[in-house]
Amino acid sequence: MIYIKNKILLSMALLRVISGIIEFSAALLMLKFNSVEKALQLNSILALVGPTVLVLVTALGLVEIAEKISLLNFVVIASGVGLILLGIKL
Repeated sequence: MIYIKNKILLSMALLRVISGIIEFSAALLMLKFNSVEKALQLNSILALVGPTVLVLVTALGLVEIAEKISLLNFVVIASGVGLILLGIKL
């Protein structure tokens, strides 16, 4: 049995597991519907899930290490996430 004493780490991992389950379920639904149109609709919904999980997991991680890193590093990490989100929209 794995014992995790850090609740932030556990929350980050659980968000990623939930995200994976959502992605896997969408893939199964695509196969079930057997339609490119339905697959594109499901893919559109997944386009919201990925960035949301990215932001939530990053935010949790930053909350945990905020006192351990400098303000400059915090800004660089936040900017990186912002650039990823900007790149997804373009």
